[in-house]
Amino acid sequence: MSQKHVLQVFEQYQKARTQFVQTVAELATRPKNIETLQNAGVMSLLRPLLLDVVPTIQQTAVLALGRLANYNDDLAEAVVKGDILPQLVYSLAEQNRFYKKAAAFVLRAVGKHSPQLAQAIVDCGALDTLVICLEDFDPGVKEAVAWALGNIARHNAELSQAVVDAGAVPLLILCIQEPEIALKRIAASVLSDISEHSPELAQTVVDAGAIAHLARMILNPNAKLKRQVLSALGQIAKHSVDLAEMVVEAEIFPVVLTCLKDKDEYVKKNASTLIREIAKHTPEGVPQLSVCLSEEPEDHIKAATAWALGQIGRHTPEHARAVAVTNTLPVLLSLYMSAESSEDLQVKSKKAIKNILQKCTYLPALEPFLYDAPPNILKYVVGQFSKVLPHDSKARRLFVTSGGLKKVQEIKAEPGSLLQEYINSINNCYPEEIVRYYSPGYSDTLLQRVDSYQPVIN
Repeated sequence: MSQKHVLQVFEQYQKARTQFVQTVAELATRPKNIETLQNAGVMSLLRPLLLDVVPTIQQTAVLALGRLANYNDDLAEAVVKGDILPQLVYSLAEQNRFYKKAAAFVLRAVGKHSPQLAQAIVDCGALDTLVICLEDFDPGVKEAVAWALGNIARHNAELSQAVVDAGAVPLLILCIQEPEIALKRIAASVLSDISEHSPELAQTVVDAGAIAHLARMILNPNAKLKRQVLSALGQIAKHSVDLAEMVVEAEIFPVVLTCLKDKDEYVKKNASTLIREIAKHTPEGVPQLSVCLSEEPEDHIKAATAWALGQIGRHTPEHARAVAVTNTLPVLLSLYMSAESSEDLQVKSKKAIKNILQKCTYLPALEPFLYDAPPNILKYVVGQFSKVLPHDSKARRLFVTSGGLKKVQEIKAEPGSLLQEYINSINNCYPEEIVRYYSPGYSDTLLQRVDSYQPVIN
């Protein structure tokens, strides 16, 4: 047999291996084929091909493994039990960018299914190698690696801490500054996953300088990137007053309000979640929002601002007072009453007024509403006075001298209504003769008594 015939055998073998891995990788893209492949023992057949002398066969074998592991946790478990992870991790540091992307895909696919599978990746020493690959020249490699890290970190605080301890956070923050949108998006997503689990992890992300870079991307036109940026800021802000205030200080207001009107539903949802997370901790953003409500020409931005102020004001009396002292309530009322306001702005303004009033115990801000508010708002104002006055003697006196008690007697309420109950509660705070004195028509009654009074003459 000639040399040519001998070499032909090897060529045919190589072609057969190539055709096999390519076909398996293709078949693995369709869920209906997975069970058949699994039953045919595909995992054990792919494993030796990971060490094949032909790089393209290696890479395609890794890709096929990733697609299989991505499908369900049984196949991912088979990758772990087949002792494939150490080989992938070793090759990840040595091979070219195509192999690195494929290997990172396998780690991402295995890690996503459960904390136990993610822990198996950590236990085989993958984190250090993955973090080194975050410095790779190729943005596609960085993206694939970041995604794998995110699928590990997302499960719990311990796994997130392992990702942090491997030094990932500063490099992820460099990734969000890269020009590639896909890389920015995945890196922001991982920062969100890490920040979610505890105040300490969120603080680690903040200490590395994440907030300023994330805040700058709120207005990026790419919806998928905005989703992750808003999510990351929300996950940071949710943990404490200090973290929420740091997010506000990055000047996210009023720009974040534009996201409440975004075409993308997830952008809107994540923006509203971010505002809610800030609002529950701190009224720090109120002054900027108040200015925006007065000066912004666009109705849809005003509506978003009104909603945000309502979300802040509804948390505690302190939050409501912070909104009220900026003179926001009269502006909201005028927007609600204005025929020029859009329907959405009117609805959002009314809801915000209701939210703020139901928590507000700062009476100087409430009193003007006794005179200006329409009946459907007035009941909330009177309701707040009925809660505060029984417990505050100074406020009771001031309510008389300012004319508030007199105004309450002039309100026409349906007998048995909630508004009438509130009025009765207020009247019960004062002697009967004082209430009578300020009731409409009482001066006429006094004059009638004068007219009919018979002087006593000695």
